Amino acid sequence: MVCYYYHMVASVGARFSMANPSALRAEHSMAPDLSSDHSVFRGGSSSSPIRRRDLVFVVNPRGADGRTGKEWKKLLPYLRSRLANDYSIFESLTSGPSHAIDITREAIREGADAVIAVGGDGTLHEVVNGFFWDGKPVANQKIEAVHSTALGLIPLGTGSDFARTLGWKNDPCEAIERIARGVRSRIDIGIISREGEASHYFINVADVHLSAKAGYYASRYKKFGNLCYVIGALQAFIGHHNQDLRIKVNGGEWQKYSQVTALCIGNAKYFGGGMKITPNADPHSGSFEVVILQDFKWYDFILKLHKLYNGTHLSLKNVTSRNVYTIEVDDISGGGSIFIQSDGEHLGFLPRKFSILPAAIEMIC
Repeated sequence: MVCYYYHMVASVGARFSMANPSALRAEHSMAPDLSSDHSVFRGGSSSSPIRRRDLVFVVNPRGADGRTGKEWKKLLPYLRSRLANDYSIFESLTSGPSHAIDITREAIREGADAVIAVGGDGTLHEVVNGFFWDGKPVANQKIEAVHSTALGLIPLGTGSDFARTLGWKNDPCEAIERIARGVRSRIDIGIISREGEASHYFINVADVHLSAKAGYYASRYKKFGNLCYVIGALQAFIGHHNQDLRIKVNGGEWQKYSQVTALCIGNAKYFGGGMKITPNADPHSGSFEVVILQDFKWYDFILKLHKLYNGTHLSLKNVTSRNVYTIEVDDISGGGSIFIQSDGEHLGFLPRKFSILPAAIEMIC
């Protein structure tokens, strides 16, 4: 997965250096510090702060067992040759969990034209959360800004489930062409809330994990590929007991759902490396698709796995689907062991409320 110009262009862009290391924990730059003023990001040949035409690329170099970092190094010369005439290119390598959130917030405050997630769905998930702070969108502090900071994506990770929903190939060169065109479209974002706790945001699919063991095995096997991911999840479901949940949709009355095996809240269609779990979800629709699987046995996953991947499982008698604007989910047993996750991120335990934020972010598409 390389561009023709990967090895044709020799120039390499400088990484961000940090004037305030405590603000953002970026890795040390391989290039010399280009400025001594107080702006957070530096890049290219300029020492000025981020401006409206600046692109900030947030890269997880350890993604996909290090493949993301290697592919990014090969891609960077072509990216600069394609975009540098119209934009200033800023690169920031994440150093650990939640670092992409910090980078994104600072870039938006500094007036970046766009923040581009480079990696898989996990990196995208963190960048999306960086667009918000304390339950509100992060504000651009530059009074001369004429539009909001956009979200971009270059798929370079293990999974690219959100890109699948938009019909994008796992092709970084194609992604660079999208960025060059600069076409923007507003997309919906999901918010997960609970009274007294900080809110969390998701762009793809959030799912209620009825078994901590299922989450453990799914995460453990995912890095070895989609088939192993499924095998790991199946291993977890053997002997797993379904749970009774209560659900409130769009502020209505509580309803009981018995023997729930899985509950997925989709702003987009895919999760788990290509499983089309919420096939009618659309991040431009202003609503979620909620899919509930009830009383599934371990052998049901084997026999019906093809339906889960091609999105035809909604025809099964123990699968229900509905479009919602808000959904509240609670554990009837009160055990407090049922947790929420999205893109491999643990987002807390039930009860939780999921709400759609229509047209919340501009995305480069």
